[in-house]
Amino acid sequence: MDDRNADGSPGIPAGPGAGPPDLNLLRTFLAVYRAGAFTAGARVLGLSQPTVTAQIRALEGRLGRELFERRPRGAAPTPFADDLAARVAEPLDALGAVAGAVAGAPDGDGPAEPVHLAGPAEYLSVAVLPTLAPLVERGVRLRIAFGLTDGLLDELRAGRHDLVVSTVRPRGRSLAWLPLSDEEFVLVAAPVWAERIGGRVAAEGPAALRDAPLVSYAEDLPILRRYWRHVFGRRLTAVPAVTVPDLRAVRAAVAGGAGVSVLPRYLCAAELASGALVPLHLPEDPPINTGFLVHRPGAPAHPHVALVRDHLVRHGREAG
Repeated sequence: MDDRNADGSPGIPAGPGAGPPDLNLLRTFLAVYRAGAFTAGARVLGLSQPTVTAQIRALEGRLGRELFERRPRGAAPTPFADDLAARVAEPLDALGAVAGAVAGAPDGDGPAEPVHLAGPAEYLSVAVLPTLAPLVERGVRLRIAFGLTDGLLDELRAGRHDLVVSTVRPRGRSLAWLPLSDEEFVLVAAPVWAERIGGRVAAEGPAALRDAPLVSYAEDLPILRRYWRHVFGRRLTAVPAVTVPDLRAVRAAVAGGAGVSVLPRYLCAAELASGALVPLHLPEDPPINTGFLVHRPGAPAHPHVALVRDHLVRHGREAG
């Protein structure tokens, strides 16, 4: 006889002589599943790693199934875990949303407290905000702030934000973090410059770009310098032709023929697909930057923060 609910839908099997797993164990399982590691799941929950490990073992004991294969760099879900996550994610998220609405409106009336999310303007605008639309439809309120990583992390410590998308991994114990996504950097130009340069970059390296104007979001060419160092093994010493403090504006200037730049692939994927931008070089080992979702340690102030955090981590994991 299989385990089914009263409506005939599949239930969650329990191990011999054990009752059904409680919600806390399932929440812990889902956090580890979404984060891809016991330690990262512990950060999400504000628990110690040994506590999370013990809870997962307790859940495996109740279910009579192994959920994760422990590996040096994380925890790989078993097929049973994939199936379990598919069944419990929506109900647990829905419960979290209900709890968040109650927490945000103690009298049972009025909207929930907003989630304050901050990060780089370009990444939040292009890669983050569109993915949060389903949560807004479910009643999550958002307050978005843009800025540079160091300042935003200081503001997070001071309590001005709930979550910060960071371009660097915070050091120390004052902040907790989860890996969010990897972005690849691409050397690009408009077709007019690509025709002039041709395929010479692979053979000649940076010498092929000597006469090309450089477009950057800062005077010190941070992304371009990193590309030169990582791909060409050279130090870039140049003065940009155009500086504009927004990568979307850099993209527009380069697509208009102003010169050459290096952009994250997520930001120029549509232009690369349409031919408005052309990759000048496709190295086997392009520069990669990992983004992190940062929060204060411990349980969030209200459940909608956890809902947004888990949603972003899951989306980043699926996109990667």
